[in-house]
Amino acid sequence: MAELVFEVVQESDGGYCAECLTENIFTQAETWDELRHNVREAVAGFFFDQQPPACIRLHLVRDEVFSVA
Repeated sequence: MAELVFEVVQESDGGYCAECLTENIFTQAETWDELRHNVREAVAGFFFDQQPPACIRLHLVRDEVFSVA
C-alpha cells in the first residue's frame, strides 16, 4: 500500500478527529501536531505485523456556515 488517506474534521471545541478512508483506523487530538503523532501511532499499531504504507495523507475537511441576511 503506497498511501493511506485520513479525512480530518475540526470539532467545534477546536480538537481534531481523523478517520482512514480505506482501513478501520480512527484517532483524535487537541492540536494538529498531536493529531499527526496520534495518526502515526495508530497506523503503526494497525500495521504491526504487515508492511506499513509509504505515506499518510491528512485531508482536512472544513465546513463553514454563515448567514446570508
